[in-house]
Amino acid sequence: FCLASLSNVFCFFSFFFLLFSKVQNLLPHFLVEPEDEYIVKNKPVTLTCRSTPATQIYFKCNGEWVHQDDHLIERTVDPATALPVMQVTIEITRQQVEKIFGLDEYWCHCVAWSTTGTQKSQKAFIRIAYLRKNFEEEPQGKEVALDQEVLLRCHPPEGVPQAEVEWQRNEDLVDPASDPNYFITTDHNLVIKKARLADTGNYTCVAKNIVARRKSNSATVLIYVNGGWSTWTTWSSCSAVCGRGWQKRSRSCTNPTPLNGGTSCEGQNVQKSACVATCPVDGGWSEWSKWSACGADCSMWRSRECTQPSPGTGGKDCQGLDLQSINCTSEQCPQTVSGAEDVALYVGMVAVALCLTLLLIVVVMVYRRKKEGLDADVADSSILTTGFQPMGIKPSKPGNSHLLTIQPDLTTTTTSYQGTLRSRHDTAGKFSMTNGPLLDPLPNGSHTLHNGKLNPDPAEFVSRLSTQSYFKTLPRDVANTSYGTFNFLGGRLTIPNTGISLLIPPEAIPRGKIYEIYLTVQRKEDLRLPLAGCQTLLSPIVSCGPPGVVLSRPVILSMDHCFDACLDNWAVRLKKQNYEGAWEDVLLMGEELVSEPYYCQLEAETCRLFSEQLGTFALVGESLHMGAAKRLRLVLFSDAYCSTLEYNIRVYCMDDIQDVFKEVMQMERQLGGRLIDEPHVLLFKDSYHNLRLSIHDMPQAHWRSKLLAGYQEIPFYHIWNGSQRYLHCTFTLERLSLSTCELTCQLCVWQVEGEGQSFALDFNIAKDTRAVDSEFLLMDSNATALAGPSAFQIPYLIRQKICSSLDAPCPNGADWRMLAQRLKLERHMSFFASKASPTSVILDLWEAQHFHSGNINQLAAVMADIGKQEAMIFLVSDGEC
Repeated sequence: FCLASLSNVFCFFSFFFLLFSKVQNLLPHFLVEPEDEYIVKNKPVTLTCRSTPATQIYFKCNGEWVHQDDHLIERTVDPATALPVMQVTIEITRQQVEKIFGLDEYWCHCVAWSTTGTQKSQKAFIRIAYLRKNFEEEPQGKEVALDQEVLLRCHPPEGVPQAEVEWQRNEDLVDPASDPNYFITTDHNLVIKKARLADTGNYTCVAKNIVARRKSNSATVLIYVNGGWSTWTTWSSCSAVCGRGWQKRSRSCTNPTPLNGGTSCEGQNVQKSACVATCPVDGGWSEWSKWSACGADCSMWRSRECTQPSPGTGGKDCQGLDLQSINCTSEQCPQTVSGAEDVALYVGMVAVALCLTLLLIVVVMVYRRKKEGLDADVADSSILTTGFQPMGIKPSKPGNSHLLTIQPDLTTTTTSYQGTLRSRHDTAGKFSMTNGPLLDPLPNGSHTLHNGKLNPDPAEFVSRLSTQSYFKTLPRDVANTSYGTFNFLGGRLTIPNTGISLLIPPEAIPRGKIYEIYLTVQRKEDLRLPLAGCQTLLSPIVSCGPPGVVLSRPVILSMDHCFDACLDNWAVRLKKQNYEGAWEDVLLMGEELVSEPYYCQLEAETCRLFSEQLGTFALVGESLHMGAAKRLRLVLFSDAYCSTLEYNIRVYCMDDIQDVFKEVMQMERQLGGRLIDEPHVLLFKDSYHNLRLSIHDMPQAHWRSKLLAGYQEIPFYHIWNGSQRYLHCTFTLERLSLSTCELTCQLCVWQVEGEGQSFALDFNIAKDTRAVDSEFLLMDSNATALAGPSAFQIPYLIRQKICSSLDAPCPNGADWRMLAQRLKLERHMSFFASKASPTSVILDLWEAQHFHSGNINQLAAVMADIGKQEAMIFLVSDGEC
């Protein structure tokens, strides 16, 4: 039909399509084609090709025919189509593939042909499989906070075929399907979406293919937890049973607790607050009522009540009777005649009264005779007061110093007296000390007056001092004790190289009295100061006395302290030892009351204590939070001479107090040590962390350390509680040759988890053979005891005129208040104002502060700046002097 209709285009194309299809069905087609293969190690691969219908079939590799003998040909018949089927198989070895160099890969395909045509199969690429050992990028360990995302990177080694990647945690497979918190990216990185504590572990990237399996180095992932504060506890009860005290509350770093190196909580874990406890009120009796009328039973009565005051807050009830009754006589009760017993009673009472009268008369006569003898002893006051003048007058200062350096004559002569002082009456050879438990009276005979003080033998004085019942605890250390004899002109006691002194202002000792006063520093081992809780000793323990003497105005005790002088960080108390030896709090720093007998003026490194009583004192502190710090002084010593290979460096750690430094210097001087570096100051915080010391950067070719550990450590509480005066550690080094003399190294000192310091040491152990040099132990050349005008920079007469001019209030403020402001003492205005002469107290404080370094010109300039010209204070003529 189509041939008959050739003009029909559709039929024409249909004819040719059917013809082409018929021809195609007669061409060979492949039932099985070769596929890509990998040669693992040296094992050959097999390629198979199957075609129908075909008369011939061969493989062609890299464009060349494979030899006919290398083919394995099989001929079968397809049961479905009854057409012949041919299958050919060849083997490809590693050597064949390795012969191909360059960019081309080894490939093979098979060619089948029949009588109708030829057909080619797809190419099959043959590659040598491998997997290199080294990862191109391995995972790195990380420390990650809780709930943060973690990314671990991994780029597997190069390989054919390309390696598959899986992750392991602690050798267990990480399966994102079972734990959706894990995710593996297309480029093989592991993502932990939200870090949990359970995710802490060692992570390994595993790469594998048909050749091998490789593992990366393990990466440690540490999930840390930063600490968080718990809620505050409730406030504790007040520490004081009665009156002012402290209460505190605390919190802990447990919400959450820091884990795996997480940061601790910042801030204070304890808060303290002042509180006032209601004092128990003991009951008190009211006045007795009037006696009642005499009753029919011949008695009358009266009563009282426990209402003045009524007992409260746990106070005691009144003790005694609240009702009294006595017999009486009245008209209803006939009077009775006294018998012989009453007469005997009255006679006895008269006899007793006469005896008491005679005894009283005898006591009065004895008292008057003793008083006359005492007056004879101290009558010639001109001789005594002359003895308190200095041996020589101080040289005048340049500039304006002449305004304040006039030396007035306060007694009868300006010359100093050296000789003997004998009592006028041989029968009354003792001074009567009636003001408190003083020392034993001076013995009969002569007493040498020298340089303004009575000078008994030092050993005799200390021995006599320690025999008193109250002074049994005083040390018999003459070097740390200063003493002198003083009258109303006052004076000063100083313990050299300790920063401890006692200023006795003029008029502090009442006129007509002579006191032998001592000043000593106690050793901690001699006198234990009980410390409670986290309290620490901040100053030396200083004794001055005798206690119980009557003072007209406060003396000033100066002593070093070793805290940061920030009262926001500390609760600092002044403790005093009472007569029974017990310690009691007498003052809380920063909350002084002007009505109390004690007052403190706190400076950066010194405390000035105004005290109206003598005794034993110490400063004790309790830190309010972890910001509180003590000042430590680090001092380095070594042997002055070294003849062996071993060389020792001793590091002393002590409170930054001159007294302790003096003791260490004296001890090292006896040991023959030498100071190898200047002392350093280190702040030691109340953080409960120990102090570590280590030596680094030694030249290894010449020196080595003999310590087994990398550092030495001093426990926190050994330093903080202050129970030991000083602590030290020794670094034992060894030089490899006796010819090695130069030593350079770094000494590192730090508080665990805190800031530290590093000190460079560079010295020659052979050349510098000096013993302990006294230049660091500032030798105090001043006398330990000065009495009278020689103890003060401001002359007595000038001082009196200054006080009389500035004590009176001035409308424009040109009075003692301006003097306090110019001297930067305005914080103590209320204390000065409470005194009868505020100016004299200010000048006392200035004297205590500037005894060694006082600038009299500067004080004169301050006085001139105030502008008090009406009294002409400074222009004192020679006649007035």
